[in-house]
Amino acid sequence: MAGMATHLITGAGSGIGAAVARRLHERGDELILLARDAGRAKELAARHPGARTLVGDLADPDRLSWAFDKQPMPEQLDSLLHIAGIVDLGPVGELRPKTWHQQLNVNLIAPAEITRHLLPQLRASRGHVVFVNSGAGLNAHAEWGAYAASKHGLKALADSLRHEEHANGVRVTSVYPGRTASPMQAKVHSQEGKEYDPSRFIDPESVATTIVMAIDLPADAEVNDLTVRPGK
Repeated sequence: MAGMATHLITGAGSGIGAAVARRLHERGDELILLARDAGRAKELAARHPGARTLVGDLADPDRLSWAFDKQPMPEQLDSLLHIAGIVDLGPVGELRPKTWHQQLNVNLIAPAEITRHLLPQLRASRGHVVFVNSGAGLNAHAEWGAYAASKHGLKALADSLRHEEHANGVRVTSVYPGRTASPMQAKVHSQEGKEYDPSRFIDPESVATTIVMAIDLPADAEVNDLTVRPGK
């Protein structure tokens, strides 16, 4: 990606999203960071001086359109990086609709809605959409049903979007990280009743490297699907 580019990032507050935001900020790119509320937006702006913020709650995708109508939207966008996500484990026999809705809203429906709003800008700049998926988007294990369903759906969203927007020059990449050292991973271990040792998992910086590589590729190439597994 030549020159200074503009990126909109969800999930920039921690883990992989924070690593990507820092990397792009340090090299002088323009950042627009999505925050769930004004307080969170203030924190993110302080962490990345010069970055713009956009407030919208991924947990309530029905209201994203209303929220975006009240704020200035980016005029130009080179990449849209969907990195936010939530996880809540449990067997199918015990998961209530609320748990399903929460994960589907944040992990699948909100990314679809944000993409819908920003497609005109992405088409204009022949931009790039990156969906940070999960190993669970390819294989579902016991107690991962709701989360894996949301991530399998995210793969379908990315694949459909890629076919639909190819003629418009919009590239679409899905990244499937294995277990990554992050607050989400700490929560998973707590739910699994296991001790959490971050050194056993992928460093968020390593996943950030793969995302930046994908968006920096020249326009003659597109990474469709990229699986990142722990190297030890």
